[in-house]
This record gives sequence, structure tokens and C-alpha cells, in this order.
Amino acid sequence: MYLKHKNGSMVEVLAVPDLFDPSRKVVSGRFHAGEELQEPMNFIKQELAFPSGEALPRCWLDPAYKYRLNI
Repeated sequence: MYLKHKNGSMVEVLAVPDLFDPSRKVVSGRFHAGEELQEPMNFIKQELAFPSGEALPRCWLDPAYKYRLNI
């Protein structure tokens, strides 16, 4: 899965299940630039968005999301 970093670069997410887990603040991935594969690194999920610019769903970022809905 590819997401856009806040600096405008594309990031290939290597651990997609971690992306969906709201208790994880970082996700493993690598910048997608040029023809050579970049080294994997950790990205803060808050700094990522969909390629369209849309923010990631709050339920992927906030572990208490479903409890805040009931308040």
C-alpha cells in the first residue's frame, strides 16, 4: 500500500496490519523514489495520508476512538 508523507513523497507501507492497528504510532515502510529500493524505516502514522491528500481514518490512529463515540 502506498501513502503520501507530509513532505510530499510516496511511502510504501511494508507492515499493512500495523497501519490498521490504532495502538501502533509508527509503521514500517520505505520512500518510493527512483529505481532503487530505499532502506526500510519507521514512519509516524500522523505524518501519512492517502495519495489523494485525505487523512487516515481516526480509527487507525486513536486507540480510544470507539469509546469517544459513545460520549
